[in-house]
Amino acid sequence: MRVIIVGGGKTGSHLAAMLIAGGHTVRVVEDRAAVLERLRKELPADCLCAGDGSSPEVLEAAGVREAQVLAAVMGADEANLVTTTLARFEFNVPRVIARVNNPKNAWMFGPEMGVDVALVQADLLAKLIAEEMSMGDMMTLLKLRRGQFSLFEEKIPAGSPAVGVAIRDLSLKENAVIAAIIRHGELVIPSGTTRFEVGDEVLTIGEARAADELASFFGRAKGTPPA
Repeated sequence: MRVIIVGGGKTGSHLAAMLIAGGHTVRVVEDRAAVLERLRKELPADCLCAGDGSSPEVLEAAGVREAQVLAAVMGADEANLVTTTLARFEFNVPRVIARVNNPKNAWMFGPEMGVDVALVQADLLAKLIAEEMSMGDMMTLLKLRRGQFSLFEEKIPAGSPAVGVAIRDLSLKENAVIAAIIRHGELVIPSGTTRFEVGDEVLTIGEARAADELASFFGRAKGTPPA
């Protein structure tokens, strides 16, 4: 896959290194001399394109017309928005991803600005912290289709009504499905006969409105003290 990364800071350079290691064709666009000097030590020379990522001419030189993905990961939200708009509406890049530095600006990063996926760093960090603090709490790990569907994670505590219940005996509505279970660090592919155990991390995909029902079933029963 051909990927253009606009912004060669720590986020951009780390992303580039990961994609290159995965066999993708990557071009990193950066106009800061000091950053370019660092990138030349970290990445192959043919991956680098010196110039302003908000310039159509620079994006063309980086091969934007052949790119399947463009990621705008600069430290300024305004610059990222200009780049995503150009990528989508001037060059028709199929997939456009943007970094959002200030959560207050997240509302601007939508389809009307050419953005398919907006990554709000503060929100991601908050979710990771909350996930590590959770036990018996329903967590939304990922939202799909603009929030219409979600990937939920629940770690089953002692006293949960789900313990010992087989998946085929669940009374969940048709708006959710058990996708996987992580048990003792191992992935369990669920079947109808799979029974839930204390400590299971259950991954469920469903409509956003299914969260309350899932939390009620997998969480600790009322009146049960924490383990």
